[in-house]
Parts: sequence; structure tokens; C-alpha cells
Amino acid sequence: MTLTLYSMPSSGNSYKLRLLLALLGRAYRHVALEFESPALAEAHASGTLPMGKLPVLVLEDGTALPESNAILCYLAEGTAWMPDDPLERARVLGWMFFEQNRHETVIAVRAGIQKYASRKHLATPERLDELLVGGHGVLQVMENHLSLHDWLVGDGPSVADIALYAYTHTAGSQGGFEMDRFPGINRWLAQIAALPGYVRLDELPE
Repeated sequence: MTLTLYSMPSSGNSYKLRLLLALLGRAYRHVALEFESPALAEAHASGTLPMGKLPVLVLEDGTALPESNAILCYLAEGTAWMPDDPLERARVLGWMFFEQNRHETVIAVRAGIQKYASRKHLATPERLDELLVGGHGVLQVMENHLSLHDWLVGDGPSVADIALYAYTHTAGSQGGFEMDRFPGINRWLAQIAALPGYVRLDELPE
């Protein structure tokens, strides 16, 4: 039995896993469950999603593993994408906690309330302005670091970079953030897109 990934094609959280699996050269079966689709509703009803959301990775023995960053850590174990050194590993995890707690909550939210029809009623001028200010602040934290370092942790890419790349690379096009303000981030984004095996957000497995 091969790995099976249940993922939402338009979601950055799901894209993280498709990207890492491609960079690792891992074979897997992809099940696309787009937002508000009948297939997603059926997956919820059938109990396919243990925590009630995507993505979910089903392992070879049938174990279902939810939560995007937890899955990244699982897939990266024993590879160059997760450091062995305890301090370096803690730094990777620190950026991944930052991504879920501070980054996604403004960067992804601002994109989502403009992208998905059922959420557009939330895109009031006040809310969009609040998210824009908050998002630029979060991006500045990344810029301050990436203006001095090639990667988030250490001398090469890690799962911290994958976790933060997913929503950052569409922050301008989907979220309306002013990415010209962040040259260090833009250089880092280009480095990731140049990695062997890289796949785009809209590039789904057949």
C-alpha cells in the first residue's frame, strides 16, 4: 500500500505536502478534495478526516495522520529537511509554530476571504486593512531574518522553509500584500522555486 494524500488543491497547507513529497521524490496517491465540494462533504461524513480538516496523509499501514506541519515533520524525519541537532531542530519547529500561529492567521486569511465566494462577506474594508497591516508585520519578521540568511535555519532548506513558502509565495497575488517591500523574502522564494523537483501550487499529481 502506498502513501495516500487527501489534499485541497487551492490550500497552502495541502500544497506544503505536495511540494515536499515532490522534492523528496516520494510516490503517493493524491485525492483532491476542493473547498465546499461534494467530495469534501463526503470525506467529512465518512470520518476520513480525523481532525475535521485537510490535509491528511494515510500511511502504508492505513494510519491517518492529520495536520500539515506534523505531516511535514513525519515526512522529513531522517532526511536533510529536518536537522538532527536538537537546537537546529528546535529552530525549525519555532518557525513552523510561527507559521501556524502568526503567519497563516493573517496571510492565508486575507487571501481566503477574497478568494472563496462563501467567505467574501467577511472581506470588509476594515477587516482587510487590519489583515494587511498585520500581514506586513509578519512578513517583516521574515524579511529581517532572510535579509541576513539564505534559509530560515542553517545552510540549506528545511521543512521550516516549506511551511512558510506555501502561503508566502502567493501573498501578493492572492492576498494583496506589497511584496516589493521584501527583497530578502523574494530572493528566498526564488531559491525554493529553483529546487530540483519543485512543483507549483496548481501542479497536481495525475
